[in-house]
Amino acid sequence: MSTPHINAEKHEIAKVVLMPGDPLRAKYIADTFLTDVKQFNSVRNMFGYTGLYNGRRISVMGSGMGMPSIGIYSYELFKFYDVDTIIRIGSCGAYTKTLKLYDTILVTEAFSESSFAFAQGKCEEDTLPASKTVNEKLEAISKELDIPVVKGKIHSSDVFYRQFPEEILKLAQEKELLGVEMESFALFHNANVTNKNAACLLTVSDSLVTSESTTPEERQTAFTNMMKIALEMAE
Repeated sequence: MSTPHINAEKHEIAKVVLMPGDPLRAKYIADTFLTDVKQFNSVRNMFGYTGLYNGRRISVMGSGMGMPSIGIYSYELFKFYDVDTIIRIGSCGAYTKTLKLYDTILVTEAFSESSFAFAQGKCEEDTLPASKTVNEKLEAISKELDIPVVKGKIHSSDVFYRQFPEEILKLAQEKELLGVEMESFALFHNANVTNKNAACLLTVSDSLVTSESTTPEERQTAFTNMMKIALEMAE
């Protein structure tokens, strides 16, 4: 079978899918951490791979940037490919000085001003939770690997370049948001409407408070702590 955006047979995709935004990050994960790798998607260069991690099967696929993009890919994986769990592994900007570059965040909830959930399924909530059981597993894995994680609420924004950026830190304080990315809210909503599981691990790539930032190359290949945690979810 195939969808308009994924050219794969159902059996080619594992029950657990890791989903970075960048398809080249998906390729890096497959090349670096997996064995017996098979590419299952190249439509629109949104690369997807399935392989073995320590002998256990897992898939990794790019989502693209923003909620419309991850909304398409995650829905198709959940609905048409019988994927049980999607774990987003991405980058975020920090809203607080306590977060440093390369810190790993385990997202508990995603807040958004987006209309995605309402347009897709008439959901009026502006804050959606990650799957509790998946988060408990990821937290336990992080402790086993001795990789610290910060747990908290993230901002899923529709806008990268805001006309009035000074307003965003006020919103962050009001809503107790750790940082900002652009995808998790849509992923969590799609998991809810398909009765599947979704979680999100993020690496701090820049700070809206201190203006520190990592390079594009580092974002593609150096955020390995969240990758190592998520890969242990292989089945």
